[in-house]
Amino acid sequence: MRGESMAGQLIKEWTAIQQFPSATQEKLLELLGQLKNKNVNTLTILVMGKGGVGKSSTVNSVIGERAVTVSAFQSETPRPVMVSRSRAGFTLNIIDTPGLVEGGYVSDQVLETIKSFLGRFLLNRTVDVLLYVDRLDAYRVDNLDKQVVKAITDSFGKEIWHKTMVVLTHAQLSPPDALSYEEFFSKRSESLLKCIRQGAGIGRKDIQKYAISVALVENSGRCTKNENDEKVLPSGTAWIPSLVNTITDVALNGKPGILVDKKLIEGPNANDRGKIYIPLILAFQYFFVIKPIQKWIKQDIIRESSPAWD
Repeated sequence: MRGESMAGQLIKEWTAIQQFPSATQEKLLELLGQLKNKNVNTLTILVMGKGGVGKSSTVNSVIGERAVTVSAFQSETPRPVMVSRSRAGFTLNIIDTPGLVEGGYVSDQVLETIKSFLGRFLLNRTVDVLLYVDRLDAYRVDNLDKQVVKAITDSFGKEIWHKTMVVLTHAQLSPPDALSYEEFFSKRSESLLKCIRQGAGIGRKDIQKYAISVALVENSGRCTKNENDEKVLPSGTAWIPSLVNTITDVALNGKPGILVDKKLIEGPNANDRGKIYIPLILAFQYFFVIKPIQKWIKQDIIRESSPAWD
């Protein structure tokens, strides 16, 4: 198997694409062709979310091989892992990451580990798409979800949501409360998107500017297949090419990717904080402190130089 190196990361030939059913292969190669026609020869995808939601399994499903270890006794990868595969001059990088929640709280340490990893392997390159992964069968959205979104926003900037799509795993389920599958999916998607908008500080007037697509995923070996042997959702959609198609749309949506530079890795410089207010402070001091003092001094001089009888 041929291998190359990108900043110390091994890039292997994407031979596993040949393991997909022929119909899926054809669609994937067509999508890769679309990217290359737009002069996109490298696509870097960052996968983030809480633990145990199926991030690693989704990475393996897209690659078509067990590229990231998934264990029933370990819900997630303990550290970031980048899987790089090349095919006909195109390179796909997918970065799997640890869950962002530890002990019921968002872990700043995990976020710093992820940014440090990006700085090591992708310095001065871009993250082209963020896959924000959660489960379809999680019935509630709570304040912790908003905190996760806010932490991502604080770490990577609000612009990252321009390049984001939501991935809901465990899509092969029977909805509760006699809801239809489509209605359950719609309600679950909208509640999570609302949470993202609130956590990221996206106002109503900016909803269209931050339009976020939602894709369904079923990584289980029990996933239903169609006549072409493709894994399909309850709707009958072959989900792997559908997911990659949405990823391609996000990558080509005209918004810039997230540049991994020193500022992103290290965060705001503490010495720079408040510098924007320095001119205002100086103006305040001049007009409300220095000017009055100058006026009082002039008045004192005038009074002292005048005759006592004046």
